[in-house]
Amino acid sequence: MKNNAFIKIKGIQTADGDNDVVELMTTGFFARRRGGYVISYEESEATGFEGARTTLTCEEGKVTMTRTGGNVRTQLIIEEGKRHQCSYDLGFGSMIIGVCCDHIQSTLDEGGGSLSFGYSLDLNTALTSEHQVTVSVTPN
Repeated sequence: MKNNAFIKIKGIQTADGDNDVVELMTTGFFARRRGGYVISYEESEATGFEGARTTLTCEEGKVTMTRTGGNVRTQLIIEEGKRHQCSYDLGFGSMIIGVCCDHIQSTLDEGGGSLSFGYSLDLNTALTSEHQVTVSVTPN
């Protein structure tokens, strides 16, 4: 997969009243696919997922976030109006978590743009964390 875009990601995780902010600027892959867009990049030590590749597939009202590589194998489906049960594996065992969409906003087109989405994670329907993600893409 050829790096053809500059990607800026900002993620805010809120758990137990504490915010954890991670920002990453990197190069990666960006393309239009099957009525949506694909953004893919290598994670770094700063995000805690070093050695993994994250792929965001953005369709109308839905974002699928997949991380593979290293000890990580996760797929979260963030879809407006739905709660999904997704597999989350950080290398020490897989668990099923609930994913509820807060919002999805996209200005992505062939010239790049931005994607913003929010979601919450739960275990056995008990809220564990809330997440806000903003991704900006500029093709090279």
